[in-house]
Amino acid sequence: MKDAYDLIVIGGGTSGNGVARMAAKAGWNVASIDSLPYGGTCALRGCDPKKMLVAVTEGVDWADRMKGNGLKMQPSVDWPDMIAFKRTFTDAMPPRIEAGMEKAGIDVLHGEARFTGADSIELNGEILRAKHFHIATGARPITLNIPGEAYLTTSTEFLELTERPDRIAFVGGGFIAMEFAHISRRAGASEVTVLEMAERPLGTFDDDLVEILVEGTEELGIDLRTKAKVLAIEKQGEEFIVTVDGVGGAETVTCDLVVHGTGRVPNIDGLNLEAAGVEYTRRGIQVNASMRTSNLAVFAAGDCVDSGPNLTPVSAFEGRVAGKNLLAGKDERQVKYPPIPSVVFTLPMVASVGLSEAAARKEGLKFDTHFEKTHDWYSSMRVGAQRTAYKVLVEQDTGKILGAHLIGPGAEEQINLFAMAMRAGQTANQIKAMIFAYPSYASDIGAMV
Repeated sequence: MKDAYDLIVIGGGTSGNGVARMAAKAGWNVASIDSLPYGGTCALRGCDPKKMLVAVTEGVDWADRMKGNGLKMQPSVDWPDMIAFKRTFTDAMPPRIEAGMEKAGIDVLHGEARFTGADSIELNGEILRAKHFHIATGARPITLNIPGEAYLTTSTEFLELTERPDRIAFVGGGFIAMEFAHISRRAGASEVTVLEMAERPLGTFDDDLVEILVEGTEELGIDLRTKAKVLAIEKQGEEFIVTVDGVGGAETVTCDLVVHGTGRVPNIDGLNLEAAGVEYTRRGIQVNASMRTSNLAVFAAGDCVDSGPNLTPVSAFEGRVAGKNLLAGKDERQVKYPPIPSVVFTLPMVASVGLSEAAARKEGLKFDTHFEKTHDWYSSMRVGAQRTAYKVLVEQDTGKILGAHLIGPGAEEQINLFAMAMRAGQTANQIKAMIFAYPSYASDIGAMV
């Protein structure tokens, strides 16, 4: 470890690793710091390991859907084996990433970094200086400030459980809570409860499609409670008692595990940003369109900044802009977000890109809404899917796609085609004129516009 660098990157996830490699490739003297194993939230504690658990439970879902259609087997999930399967990916990632960075000439460091000045940080009791910094520390679970909060299990801890509790309560109704609830129930948990404070879960997704998902969630046997504010968590022996302010007043939920799924906030509290002159708000580090902070030598990107949705591809996108501007020594590139698709990996999956109906109306746009339930379409019937639908917004004057919202098998891939069409400015008629491989989920999109 040296005591002076051209660039110090704080955070070993998607954005941080990308910027560090860009700078090292350009011949810069680079150090990377992380207090956790290298790989970041997505690869180690988020989307990647979660999707491996989803892949296992998809087998159960598939068998349920095809029951009576020729498939007689009914698989069950072995939780320890499933977690071991997940670890075949997550355990290998940190050493692989570190080895790759070291091969690129990057000093890979471990510990909690905090700024001591505009061009210096403290790491493990030593002062390191750099001409430039890039902050990519991601996000952490939001603090709930309720009695018994210490009893909450984080999403990170949930992904490391070697045994599955039988009764699980999830606080919140966003991505984490809904996805993990579906995983838990299909993995054999007898009682799964979701406690959402708002009127419905997944508030950023289309109302009609979420309603369809809610029906499927409840049919699966998940107790989904809305307008349910968690007030306290108490431990009694081996059980937890969750007190909730619900629709009918005070309620309690008894369970073996309470999982934090209410959302995340920028992980910046320990950085001492004031010492570096880096301005921030509760939404994150303030950056301009070039991903530069109020300290012109410091860039930031990803979940720790106040711009863009908290999605891994967005972190990578912002990191590329920050890296190019760092190397150029000026703000050559600006972030101009293309249509950004997002997916909730419940079963069925829900996907979205572009504007919702409410957002399109707020912008004063004139559009046609194409909405249909598709359980009787061939692509749904052949896999026994009953809860499938789409909603596509088509601008009246131009025929361009303003937004697309999907639920059902294949939605996670179909949504990328809509994102590409929107990015290219394709019209509904141009999409209809495409020839798609058939039968495939992709071949359905021409009928959706």
